[in-house]
Amino acid sequence: MKILPSVNRGRSSRRLLLALLLSAAFCNGCRTAGPHAEHLPPAPDYTDNGQWFTVERGAAVDLFYIVSTETNDYTTGDNLPCHYADTYLESRRSPLRDEMAGADRLLAGGLNFYAPYYRQCTMESFVSDSLARARTALPLNDLRRAFRTYIDSLSAGRPFILMGFSQGAIGVVQLLKEMDSATYSRMVAAYVVGWKVTGDDLTAPFLRPARDSADIGVTVCYNSVRNPDCAIPLISEGNLLAINPVNWRTDATPATLVSPASDDTLTVTLDTANHLLLVDGYSRQDYLLPLIGREGNYHGLEILLYCSQLRRNLALRAAAFDAQQ
Repeated sequence: MKILPSVNRGRSSRRLLLALLLSAAFCNGCRTAGPHAEHLPPAPDYTDNGQWFTVERGAAVDLFYIVSTETNDYTTGDNLPCHYADTYLESRRSPLRDEMAGADRLLAGGLNFYAPYYRQCTMESFVSDSLARARTALPLNDLRRAFRTYIDSLSAGRPFILMGFSQGAIGVVQLLKEMDSATYSRMVAAYVVGWKVTGDDLTAPFLRPARDSADIGVTVCYNSVRNPDCAIPLISEGNLLAINPVNWRTDATPATLVSPASDDTLTVTLDTANHLLLVDGYSRQDYLLPLIGREGNYHGLEILLYCSQLRRNLALRAAAFDAQQ
């Protein structure tokens, strides 16, 4: 092999470094080159307070909340399509922030509230299982980094509750599957709202089904429909975990509540065969989830319908955790 003179080696190294830097700069704005180029927003820096929605109440327990899908496909100023939220762009941050503020108002009660902005994939990403799997890889990586920053730098060793809704619930399942024993020892409970927990997921050592209203270190999961035919396969097919958030039972004992969305008196029954919540008595026009929604599927109402029950349950489990320390 011929060895270049030192001066040429230096020039070659500088050229290579310049090429790599230019390539990196280009890739920061695009996932791919050519006619199918796509914009990739910059990664959130979770040491930046601006990448968090936080409410400190001086509580002994934190609620770590991951928002649902609030983003649609859009085109950048360079006319490139983008399938992920840009956490540094106000127009893309605003819908996430609105949900964060709403979740804090409805659920947190006296708990501290932490919610990371993340590059969630867009609603259009969920038109098929394969596309959803491919595109959720990026937001899941953001959530891993956010949760690690929270544990290492923000939580001050406090116990925490994990909650995610829809795409956010995918993140909760993944965090549970990857959780270590030291982190799990601080987890009061986890809430997977509007997504599935499969048999494969349940092989994770720290993904343990909730059995009542006050057990700790467990995972709550539910999906609400008018009847089983209204279920959305992408969201709940293969789910093996369910509990009724009104009476906190895992059998078919019905429970009633007055809907905060319609003032209807609802009967909520757990379908133990399909692991779905059957909601009877909801009279308002059904909300249809864009692109994949079905009439009689109450995915968009999963937080609102049970917000009072959830808020009380968060406080109850936090108290139960404290009592066992």
